[in-house]
Amino acid sequence: MTTPKLLSVILFQLILLHSILYCTNAQSLQDGFYQKSCPSMEGIVKKITAQYISKAPSLAAPLLRMHFHDCFIRGCDGSILLDSTTKHKSEKEANPNIGMRGFQVIDAAKSAVEKQCPGVVSCADILALVARDAVYAINGPFWPVPMGRRDGRVSIQSEADNQLPSPNADIYQLISLFSSKGLNARDLAVLSGGHTIGISHCGPFTNRLYNNSGKGDTDPTMDQTYISRLKVKCKPGDSTTIVEMDPGSAKTFDNDYYTLVSQRRGLFKSDSALLNDDVTKKYVNRQVASGGSTFFADFKESMVKMGQIGVLTGSAGEIRKTCGFVN
Repeated sequence: MTTPKLLSVILFQLILLHSILYCTNAQSLQDGFYQKSCPSMEGIVKKITAQYISKAPSLAAPLLRMHFHDCFIRGCDGSILLDSTTKHKSEKEANPNIGMRGFQVIDAAKSAVEKQCPGVVSCADILALVARDAVYAINGPFWPVPMGRRDGRVSIQSEADNQLPSPNADIYQLISLFSSKGLNARDLAVLSGGHTIGISHCGPFTNRLYNNSGKGDTDPTMDQTYISRLKVKCKPGDSTTIVEMDPGSAKTFDNDYYTLVSQRRGLFKSDSALLNDDVTKKYVNRQVASGGSTFFADFKESMVKMGQIGVLTGSAGEIRKTCGFVN
């Protein structure tokens, strides 16, 4: 018969074992991680990314978003890159990821790196680099990308459906979600600035135009002139028309996003929500007043933090041969 004392000893040993395994697999990422094993990999990834962005600058936004969506589900482990199998659907098929573009850039970079250094560089690290290089290629900020991530083996549609930030989220939901990932309210305000580039289909925000509270009304927190302009483009039930998230400069990485939010012209409720918290509102107003003087530096800092969420390192995960499939 197992005594309470013995159970306590067994429980302590299990906790100790879990801690040891966690520490083994949660080593910190490193600058120059591939300096000896694949010294040319950063140059290869940068070249491939630049080739694609030079032909299609609009790819920068979805590539940045892809990195963000990857890190928020199971950590930055490349799980968003996995294709569905006959047994289950992957993150790619989750509603927030429908229409996600740019996977071909990741695949091309991975293929080129594999030719140079087979089985060495993870898809998760390549995704983190491509997101940075794509933003930089359109004159956005350049941030350091410590590496050593390994690839996860699991990708589940329902996790992405349930855990990614909703465009209709309020400030309390957003702060709570970001906090669960080790990011604070300031990081939320900074990373939301990524909406300075990119487009959206009408679907995620048309409720603000036609049925905000379920009574056929418009969102009173949104500038009514802006609503009128959006109604011209987006009719009720329209899920195919696209609009720029930062009208007039959707391909330019700048601080205009904060000006729009301050004018109550944030496209999503989650954008407008930044005005409903003291920390995030103060950040928005500071960027407007200063002409975005600290935005690039702040974005670099928050992207480095985000890129380290729940990473697999050491002996955890694997180094995929191709990014769409586990080995």
